Amino acid sequence: NGRAIQGATSHHLGQNFSKMFEIVFEHPDTVEKQYVYQNSWGLSSRSIGVAVMVHGDNAGLVLPPRVAPHQVVIVPCGVTANLPESEKKLLAEKCEALEKELREA
Repeated sequence: NGRAIQGATSHHLGQNFSKMFEIVFEHPDTVEKQYVYQNSWGLSSRSIGVAVMVHGDNAGLVLPPRVAPHQVVIVPCGVTANLPESEKKLLAEKCEALEKELREA
């Protein structure tokens, strides 16, 4: 869709702040004091917004496994070919109730 967002920054600050705050080093050959050159890098909190924009919609937010703190899978156990349909239905309802509870937490 052509939209973009700045996620990280990198700035060459030069000697502006080192001159302002007297940040110097001694040159190894001449022992002359020189102002340092500085850079600034940062991964901003916008990256959180990007993750929400990419992985969220009107139905909610589903984060990928590397981002989400917890992954939950509900596995109904004990379902066999001999299990009565009423028991299967009850088990499915219990799983759905648990899913609802987790989603609302």
